[in-house]
Amino acid sequence: MIHVVSLGMVLVGLWLLLSGIYEPLLISLGVASSVLVVIVAHRMDVIDREAVPLHLNLKILGYWGWLAKEITKANIDVAKLILSPELPISPLVIRVKATQRSDMGRVIHANSITLTPGTVAMDFDGEDIIVHAISREAAAGTLEGSIDRNVTAVEER
Repeated sequence: MIHVVSLGMVLVGLWLLLSGIYEPLLISLGVASSVLVVIVAHRMDVIDREAVPLHLNLKILGYWGWLAKEITKANIDVAKLILSPELPISPLVIRVKATQRSDMGRVIHANSITLTPGTVAMDFDGEDIIVHAISREAAAGTLEGSIDRNVTAVEER
């Protein structure tokens, strides 16, 4: 039940934030539409631990900060590759171990790889994520496993 209530609160908060109009009629319509969405989602039985990941709580904020720093560093590396007259790219496909226990953790891991410039998660194969990297350096950074460790830390209780 806590997932249902928290989903409703997030939807109402998001509606208020995005609408920017705080008149009683519009606020009541926004609340009503959010309640309707929660009722439909609850009847469809799609509100669960992964749909409303309350267990990630504040740990995810630290992860986002770390990921933003890694994305910035990777952007600089890719810019250097592109601006170099020799264009020293060496594209390759690698397998990266995913140690997360849940599907959501594995998806966060794969999306984090894709968000990092120079790498794209292409597919899952068992416990591995198939990744395309623009250079050997990008591949080495992904194989180093810092994304895996940080996502696993966020996933743990």
